[in-house]
Amino acid sequence: MKIGLYFGSFNPVHIGHLIIANHVLNSTPVEKVWMVVSPRNPFKNSNSLLNEYDRLHLVQVAIGEDLRIKASDVEFNLPKPSYTSVTLAHLSEKYPEHEFILIIGGDSLQNLHKWKNAESIINNYPVYVYPRPGFEVAAPAGADIKIIDAPLLELSATGIRELIQQGKSIRYMVTDGVRDEIEKSGYYK
Repeated sequence: MKIGLYFGSFNPVHIGHLIIANHVLNSTPVEKVWMVVSPRNPFKNSNSLLNEYDRLHLVQVAIGEDLRIKASDVEFNLPKPSYTSVTLAHLSEKYPEHEFILIIGGDSLQNLHKWKNAESIINNYPVYVYPRPGFEVAAPAGADIKIIDAPLLELSATGIRELIQQGKSIRYMVTDGVRDEIEKSGYYK
């Protein structure tokens, strides 16, 4: 089975993430998308990160009954910080029957050369790249990179957290279930 791995902090998961996952499922050979919640991204400040189990729960709430998408905690038991190359090697060994495809934004593609074992990633795994506003998408030579024509959304988890801290509405930016969980639990205040 072709599995799209969509890595992220998902802090919090928002409709932009879900639209990308749905677009990949609708317009590529990917049969399932695993939204891999990263406990600690080596490129991000972890001070504003909600606990990984709370973020995983929010992803599960956001996905709801959609069996094509799975919330994955695979990185929770791997060394921290989380490195995509380590996770890909782990998953490829654990699930040799699957073909894994990396799903990343144009912003991440620009930084791919900084990732641990970046060459191994682009030499061994297809990469689907969705555009992000303000980031030019240029594939490294020889890489199996496909640009997907996903909708451009200027929506960010950082902006959502700021709205929550200001006491403003995040309606329509996250699913109703995620909004209810954030409000009930007092996340990001």
